[in-house]
Amino acid sequence: MQIVNSGAIEQKPVSKGSYIFSVIRLSLVFVVLCGIIYPLASTALAQVLMPSQANGSLLKNGEGQVIGSELIGQNFKNPAFFQGRVSSIEYKAEASGSNNYGPSNPDLLERTSDSIAEWKANNPDVPVSELPIDLVTNSGSGLDPHISPAAATVQIPRISNLTGISADKLEALVAKYTEGRDLGVFGEERVNVLKLNLALMETTAN
Repeated sequence: MQIVNSGAIEQKPVSKGSYIFSVIRLSLVFVVLCGIIYPLASTALAQVLMPSQANGSLLKNGEGQVIGSELIGQNFKNPAFFQGRVSSIEYKAEASGSNNYGPSNPDLLERTSDSIAEWKANNPDVPVSELPIDLVTNSGSGLDPHISPAAATVQIPRISNLTGISADKLEALVAKYTEGRDLGVFGEERVNVLKLNLALMETTAN
């Protein structure tokens, strides 16, 4: 009877060049998968399922010109438009953030005082006691495009005087563009200022 040798099998040593080739090959595979195929697939899928969001949620005026994104607030200096929240970064999307000042910070107090003084000058018919807090405070990102329905409603007397649009029509406009809580539970009711001002422009034109 023949006896088979059960000793350890001698393994051929792997060369350094073989290791390098394996690393390069694996790197190329991941570059193709993660750097080309995945981005192209996710971009194509987004364009099919949610093209508006994938392209920045852009809003256009009546002439078809892009005038902003519904996700980023704007600074409306014309008092005939609804005003949004204070932005310490002037709504620059590349610099999202805020100063996170404490309530006793002198810069915050000065900024708030200036906002209140501006409110008094532009809204003589509405006392400061009725001024919603979101109109004189900065959001965490500095880019918040929304205000509360109360913050929109309190601006109606000024806008009505400047545009000649009746308060009833403006109230209906605010109600139309008031968004509810997410899934009916999360967040608060809010109004997108850019959307509201676009509708205001159309109303004024008509």
